[in-house]
Amino acid sequence: MVRKRVVETDEGIQGEFMVEAFDEMQRRFRDKGWMETKAIIQSGIDAGSVLEVGPGPGYLGLEWLKRTDGTRLVGLDISPDMIAVARRNAAEYGLAERTEYIRSDSAKIPFADNTFDAAFSNGSLHEWSDVRGALSEIRRVLKPRGRMFISDLRRDMIAPIKWFMWLTVRPKAIRPGLLTSINASYIKPEAEQLLRDSGFDEFSVSCDPMGFQITAVKKNGETILDQGE
Repeated sequence: MVRKRVVETDEGIQGEFMVEAFDEMQRRFRDKGWMETKAIIQSGIDAGSVLEVGPGPGYLGLEWLKRTDGTRLVGLDISPDMIAVARRNAAEYGLAERTEYIRSDSAKIPFADNTFDAAFSNGSLHEWSDVRGALSEIRRVLKPRGRMFISDLRRDMIAPIKWFMWLTVRPKAIRPGLLTSINASYIKPEAEQLLRDSGFDEFSVSCDPMGFQITAVKKNGETILDQGE
């Protein structure tokens, strides 16, 4: 039996020490090629103006910008400390002019309907205080034919995988947060229900040993699975 979900936080990662430790971990993931950049591009998100929900220190979105042409990224995060680090990293990448980072709750996206060509998020779904509201908001701000890609941990990962992740994560200060993140994450049936409750009629949720990926495409105010992918 899968354990009941335990809420981790609705304020994101705060405080200089933990933010810098998370930044160090994400830099390591980037350098080892462990980020979701390729999967995002393969899902069809490779052009236009894109929203990233929960960018943290920004590396995923910045790597995506490096691999795409003429694109622009807006990052939405609830943590002001993470926003500051993401802006710093964007400047170091030389991509400050193609990025904008805004502090906001994921369920209150401060943009008009049909603003973005696509949206993506990695590793933050389990922290959203109102997941149904956030998914509905993402759907609202996507243009017709706008794509969505979301990936996160899964609570029902088997013990050997959890142990492998524990040993892999650096710095060690992040390890307790890894366990609370796993305990706060969703499983595939829960993710599917959240999508249905948020107005998504058709979608795809696929799993791997560590997590799951959600892909969907909005069309004419409705969301459909892109059969071409």
